[in-house]
Amino acid sequence: MAVTVAAYGPMMQSLVNGEIDFDTDTIKVMLCASGYTPNQDSHRYKSSVTNEVTGTGYTAGGATLASKAVTYNASTNTLTLDAADPQWPSSTITARYAVFYKDSGTAGTSPLLCYWDFGADVISSGTSFNIQLAAQGILTLVTPTAA
Repeated sequence: MAVTVAAYGPMMQSLVNGEIDFDTDTIKVMLCASGYTPNQDSHRYKSSVTNEVTGTGYTAGGATLASKAVTYNASTNTLTLDAADPQWPSSTITARYAVFYKDSGTAGTSPLLCYWDFGADVISSGTSFNIQLAAQGILTLVTPTAA
C-alpha cells in the first residue's frame, strides 16, 4: 500500500513566524481514523484535527519523535525533516492517517507540519504499530532552482 505525504500549507506561515523549530521543539505524531478529512489549506493547528484513534497502547496526543534531524541536500535542492521511526508497542489500533505537529501543550497553538495517508486502514491487534520513515523522512521540501 502506497503512503501519500502532504504538507499542510499553513505550515510555511508557522515556520516563517517562528512558531516551529523542528530541532528543538517537541514534535509529535498522532494517529487518526478514517473519519478525519485533512484540509491542506485551512488546517493550521492541532485543534483542527479530528478522529484521533483510541486503543490499547496508544496515548492521546500521540508519540514524541526522537532523534530529529534536518538535512539539506544541495545537489537536489531538498530539505528533509527526519526522526527515529515512531512506534506503539503492544497496541490495538486502527489508523488511516499520521499527523505530525509541534506540541505547544495547547491544541489551538500547536502548529501542524504534515500528514501521512496510509491509503487504507492500518490495524495492529496486540502487536506493535510502527511508522517506517525510511530514507524519505517525515517530509521533504524542494526549493526551486535559479533560472
